[in-house]
Amino acid sequence: MVAIEVEYQGELHCSSRHAPSGSTLSTDAPADNQGRGQAFSPTDLVATSLGTCMLTTMGIHARKSGIDLAGSRLHVVKEMAGPPRRVGRLVVTIDLPGAVPEAERPALRRLAETCPVALSLHPDLAVDLEMRYGAKGPART
Repeated sequence: MVAIEVEYQGELHCSSRHAPSGSTLSTDAPADNQGRGQAFSPTDLVATSLGTCMLTTMGIHARKSGIDLAGSRLHVVKEMAGPPRRVGRLVVTIDLPGAVPEAERPALRRLAETCPVALSLHPDLAVDLEMRYGAKGPART
């Protein structure tokens, strides 16, 4: 069990604190929904959670298998839908080192598709995943 404390600071801005570590993050409503867009929006954190969960879960497997995924990059694009306003689609591109053995690639994809966050998302939220091997630099700019 993990506790997270959230304080509404007014003007559609919140500050959150991760109790175990003391780490903090801020959110702001997006500019297209009455906010200033000066920080991650709550729905941006959905996209961020999926991406970081995918890479973390794959990293756990890779570490156990002796595969170095350092430098892997993930790019996620969040598309809103509605009404009612909701995250409708996440387009994820993962660039992994070319040194990932062919035999490990299906397992890594399966782990990305079934990471805890992916399994927690509503089935109506479309997730499109592309995995690329041996790409240099960011997945997309």
